[in-house]
Amino acid sequence: MLSGPGTDTDPAQAQARRRPALSPSRAGDFKQCPLLYRFRAVDRLPERPTQAQVRGTVVHAVLEQLYGLPAAERVPARARALLAPTWARLVEESPELAAIFDDAADVPEQRDRWLDSATGLLDGYFELEDPRRLEPAACELLVETELASGVLVRGYIDRLDIAPTGEIRVVDYKTGTAPREIGEAKALFQMKFYALALWRLRGVVPRQLRLMYLADRQSLAYTPDEAELARFERTLDAIWQAILRAAPTGDFRPNKSRLCDWCSHQAICPAWGGTAPDYPGWPEPDPGEETVLDRAD
Repeated sequence: MLSGPGTDTDPAQAQARRRPALSPSRAGDFKQCPLLYRFRAVDRLPERPTQAQVRGTVVHAVLEQLYGLPAAERVPARARALLAPTWARLVEESPELAAIFDDAADVPEQRDRWLDSATGLLDGYFELEDPRRLEPAACELLVETELASGVLVRGYIDRLDIAPTGEIRVVDYKTGTAPREIGEAKALFQMKFYALALWRLRGVVPRQLRLMYLADRQSLAYTPDEAELARFERTLDAIWQAILRAAPTGDFRPNKSRLCDWCSHQAICPAWGGTAPDYPGWPEPDPGEETVLDRAD
């Protein structure tokens, strides 16, 4: 088992790690709104994280650490005990995360209530499975490969389970509730992305893609096949070609939808009467890199 960040990359591509790539989050951004992709991947505009996003990051980090412990110690009380030190470590590494609390005298009380809400998510996880009975092949596994078309794809898998028979299961923790139609399609897009990367790297189609929704204690499973993943590969190729067509001029157009209500950049979006900043040009280093918040969707 890999208790820390894992890797599953082609060694021949190690030196190319910083070239432009496509990640599940950035591909999803472009599908939702090309201008959102530009703001996040090219302009790299700052976005204030929400308490829900950061709570998801903390819970993911706790579950990763949990699988680094001996099996007998993977119990609810141990997971809860990891919450506060994990939060402290994340803030030390990324001080901007502390901005999720209001600048007020009761910040410690806000923090304690927020950590208590994360405890409920961990309890939800233990209702879905018993980690003492599992030995994952990897946690927070980096998968990276080049598709036949030349597109470099990259992402982080929450957990990879491999059966003695060699069958692969991809597990993704979701700290929100089980989604409706739009959210479910987004989650499935992400899981197919991971399945495709693993298929091209290992030559094996994952037997199961499992989404675990910790807030409402639901688990959804999906079984992909080669034909479906081949179609999905063509979808990623099309997304990447569209990105490359827009890249020279910065012609990333907004796509107005109800999802705009949750966008951090509505004030500067032309679709809402704003003015986008001057296009800085196609970025180096890699615009496909995901943040820790992306990996905890």
